[in-house]
Amino acid sequence: MSALNPIPLVIPVPAFIPSPASGVWEVFGFPLRAYALCIIAGIIVGMIIAGRRWRARGGSQDSLELVVAVAIPCGIVGARLYHVITDYQLYFGPGRDPIDALKIWNGGLGIWGAVALGAAGGYLVARRKQIRFPALLDAVAPGLAVAQAIGRLGNWFNQELFGRPTTLPWGLEIDERHRPDGYAQFATFHPTFLYELVWNLGVAGVLIWADRKWKLGHGKVFALYVVLYTAGRFWIEALRIDSVNEIGGFRLNNYTSLIVFVVALVWLVWLIRNRPGRELVVEGPGEVPAVADDSAETEVVERDDEPSETSEPKATETEVEAPGPVEKTP
Repeated sequence: MSALNPIPLVIPVPAFIPSPASGVWEVFGFPLRAYALCIIAGIIVGMIIAGRRWRARGGSQDSLELVVAVAIPCGIVGARLYHVITDYQLYFGPGRDPIDALKIWNGGLGIWGAVALGAAGGYLVARRKQIRFPALLDAVAPGLAVAQAIGRLGNWFNQELFGRPTTLPWGLEIDERHRPDGYAQFATFHPTFLYELVWNLGVAGVLIWADRKWKLGHGKVFALYVVLYTAGRFWIEALRIDSVNEIGGFRLNNYTSLIVFVVALVWLVWLIRNRPGRELVVEGPGEVPAVADDSAETEVVERDDEPSETSEPKATETEVEAPGPVEKTP
């Protein structure tokens, strides 16, 4: 009797990244949108990271939550404003409905506006509460990068902001109804959402490593975050094929990335030369001393049994009391 040859089990693996069939789920008649859930999840995780870093710097959780409570709504408004202003043709003009500019759940947030207006709102609160804003920015920067990474998953659910067509194994499958004009014959595209997700996680890792190694302060971690993020955003933006305004053949966000990169790099170099070390005090009134290493952060405590300048010296064991006069007996 001949042995039976076993039939190998073959599990087909798609040579592409599939897109979700839907980005909206009905829960008790209420539309639950994946885009919004990704944004909220990013905020929560970023807040946890920022909270741990801020407390490690000597700040209080209450002060951070107060600043974030103002910065987040300001950031969302700023992100939407930037998107609507730079892509105004999507909402205004013949055949367009301006009301769509308010439908944030359909996607469309610009990180540039989010950081700018969010930072402005946070600064006003920090100044009022005597919080060292550069130190707060340093604590928040890695968490902000992670929040952006998680938020990019919302583009995956919405099948938006993808790159040029590609046949690479990690190409992103896009439904025909989501493909731009002129690209209907292509099925897979560069997953720019994934590129930016991975890049932002790498940025967060570099920021945490650099801060631990060199004790960065006075806004240097945040400046480094802006430098690294804009460098990645420049080449990722160049891959995208969604309809945007262009100047001289380059996308508007490419110009924004380049300008912000140069400004942040100059700012970082200036901080390194003129603001060494990091702040010891991050909340409350008074001057902010800076230290360049751990040795300067140690506190000298005077022991009770050590002599001070105002105390009288005590007799030691080797001191002998001088003898008094001796009476002579007759």
